[in-house]
Amino acid sequence: ELKKLSSKIEVIMLTAHCTVESAVAAMKLGAADYLKKPFDIEELKIVILKTLGIAELKRENTALRHQVGLRYGIDHIVGKEPVKLDIFNLIRTVAPTPSTVLIHGESGTGKELIAGAIHYHSPRVNKPFVKVNCAAISEELLESELFGHEKGAFTGAVRANEGKFMLADGGSILLDEVSEMSPKLQAKLLRVLQEKEVDKVGGREPVKVDVRVMATTNRNLEEQIRKGAFREDLYYRLNVVTIAFPPLRERKGDIPELIRYFVEKYNKEMNKKIQGISREAEQCLLRYHWPGNVRQLENCIERAILLCP
Repeated sequence: ELKKLSSKIEVIMLTAHCTVESAVAAMKLGAADYLKKPFDIEELKIVILKTLGIAELKRENTALRHQVGLRYGIDHIVGKEPVKLDIFNLIRTVAPTPSTVLIHGESGTGKELIAGAIHYHSPRVNKPFVKVNCAAISEELLESELFGHEKGAFTGAVRANEGKFMLADGGSILLDEVSEMSPKLQAKLLRVLQEKEVDKVGGREPVKVDVRVMATTNRNLEEQIRKGAFREDLYYRLNVVTIAFPPLRERKGDIPELIRYFVEKYNKEMNKKIQGISREAEQCLLRYHWPGNVRQLENCIERAILLCP
């Protein structure tokens, strides 16, 4: 009844009629802990402190989820160009489904924001959103990072590791720069997509997982297939829905809005009151070709706000 009033209320059960069955039932109904009479006052103090600590962690987790949700909201992806509005509509269409999504785009265009928006507008929003940079980890480590390993599976494996797919169970996983995966790992990823299970390094039995897979790439995967660097069967598994995110130089109409957004963002972070930029400076930024895309523009504005008195 207390939990119906508010899920934030923490309940400690205290009873003289203690059985395993009643303890399990109380915990299933949402009790934070369980004590039997007669009780030790010091034990009760410890349980209360532990429960308060858990409650604080829950509040922090809720606040963090809210902040992350704001960051990955569709409204946070700044831009008014028609191509961007088409992407917004595609995100809204794709998000409620479990389909695999492949996001194309140059480095710095904001591919991670699209993946985040899909996750945070999906039914999996309250489950993990796990990100893995496939280009930043060696093949040996990436296999363990993705699929997990058992204790003693290789030198240095002093304890078992669940792996990112198991951590993302029920939620979504983003494989950033999936084209950098070795052929061996591509085969294991294909098995995950087909069988919905992972094989841990050194494990005996496969482990079932329910994970929505999203992948990004800045390469032409069809060209990679012709070169023999990427598996064609994996490509078709990943390529259920494709979102192509154009570079900033092809959507320059978004630049003024992005400038305003970054000026406001860094004004808040640096406690400044910069009103904006001059027309001449804006024209200069519009003429530039931005090889580093939105990330480079953001760095440029951040530096300008930092140095501007």
